[in-house]
Amino acid sequence: MKPYNHIALFFIVLLGWSCATPSSENAASEDNEISDKPNIVVIVSDDHGSRDAGCYGNTAIQTPNIDYLASEGVRFTNAYCTTPSCSASRSVILTGLYNHATGHFGHEHSYNHFSTYDHVKSLPVFLEEYSGYRTARVGKYHVGPESVYKFQKVFNANGRNGVAMADSVKSFIHSKNNSPFFLYYCTSDPHRGGGTVESNSLKPDAFGNKPNGYPGVKKFRVSPEEVIVPSYLPDRPETRAELVEYYESVSRMDQGVGQIIKHLKESGKWDNTVVVYISDNGIAFPGAKTNLYQPGTRLPCIIKNAKGAQKGAVREQSITWADLTPTLLDLGGALQPAQKYIADLFAKRSNGGRNPMFVDGFHGSSLVDILQGEPVVDNEAFLSHTFHEITMYYPMKSVISGDYKLIWNVAHQLPYPHASDLWKSATWQATLKSADQLYGKRTVDAYSFRDQFELYNLKNDPDEVTNLANDKNSWEILENMKAKLKSFQTKTNDPWKSKWVHE
Repeated sequence: MKPYNHIALFFIVLLGWSCATPSSENAASEDNEISDKPNIVVIVSDDHGSRDAGCYGNTAIQTPNIDYLASEGVRFTNAYCTTPSCSASRSVILTGLYNHATGHFGHEHSYNHFSTYDHVKSLPVFLEEYSGYRTARVGKYHVGPESVYKFQKVFNANGRNGVAMADSVKSFIHSKNNSPFFLYYCTSDPHRGGGTVESNSLKPDAFGNKPNGYPGVKKFRVSPEEVIVPSYLPDRPETRAELVEYYESVSRMDQGVGQIIKHLKESGKWDNTVVVYISDNGIAFPGAKTNLYQPGTRLPCIIKNAKGAQKGAVREQSITWADLTPTLLDLGGALQPAQKYIADLFAKRSNGGRNPMFVDGFHGSSLVDILQGEPVVDNEAFLSHTFHEITMYYPMKSVISGDYKLIWNVAHQLPYPHASDLWKSATWQATLKSADQLYGKRTVDAYSFRDQFELYNLKNDPDEVTNLANDKNSWEILENMKAKLKSFQTKTNDPWKSKWVHE
């Protein structure tokens, strides 16, 4: 090649490099901007009780992986699902809106057929559209329609085998794609199911357990004498037999949590991943699940913030599952556009002053400041339940403020309806056949027939046995709590607010 050709080639290369460099830098900058956002993993167990983990004080149960997660993150001691029913609760988890405002009043599947209004957008959709997240889910879904709760990828695995579920999403976690990811991982444990244990004369529910266990999962068994019977359950042989099965199911679920943690660490993404562990509602025993009493709504909640912030911290502030979507959108950089979408939706659907479907913004608030240790301003929690199964209409509204809790049983004239699996449980049936008819610290009649208003001092009466609503000395507290409840219903456009006037 002639000398001048070398010079010409040099300038051509130099020109090409100078033209390409800015766009390459921009691309790298964009990639870095995306990768700097934390990955998000939300783990939702099915009917895991409020204090049924080692980090919550249960010394008989085995949950080393949940306990480890608590040591790496923030553990909440007063975290509440807003409605103690699987499907309805999950709609709140993924929208940040109370289910009475989205139409997801109860179970989505089968003949129950409740679902969310199709104009609502959910957490995975917001994260994908506004922050470029890859999204995937595995395990229990239980919400609808799919157009609202849309995930880019759906992985299939046995929901009773948490380890297999975690392994099924390994490729998603290990992907070299620079985009951050959102993984929604939902076990079927420790929900009731799988028939009864025929080898046991007490016929306890199997809670998904099998005699030979599941591949890759270690069986964990305690004796009936070792289980801890909480005060809201009757201490009967049938109860202890069912708690044995429940404990094994919890252990299996916990091993799945451990496998998710393992994959995050092996992929090098643990430090930059937010991990949330919660349950959808309380333990599947009468007195807990489907009730607004504490065992049905106060649940485990652990949030490991990205980069290990606030390791091992404990927060006593009251929070609800309505806070989760705004929190994760905040951490993922999508909160403001998501709020704008809801505000615009509110404006459009208010339709010239007629009743709007939504208030101006999420019903919950971001917990980012609380995660970082900022003092809480408003320490109240609001709960709202309508259905579990379609045959179980029993609307209840509740507010927890300070030491006090008010439950308004809107249809108090009706007997309290039982979920089919809880009614036939060995624990409940043994109580019905007992001489004392005592279920925990309540009688069967007290459990089945409830006052219109139930007011409890949770500090003095954690079992919610002494109703102060009819105590004249508590009248001022009762009226103040009613006012809070009415305000909440107005702000969230709760259809049942009309019952204050018409009944």
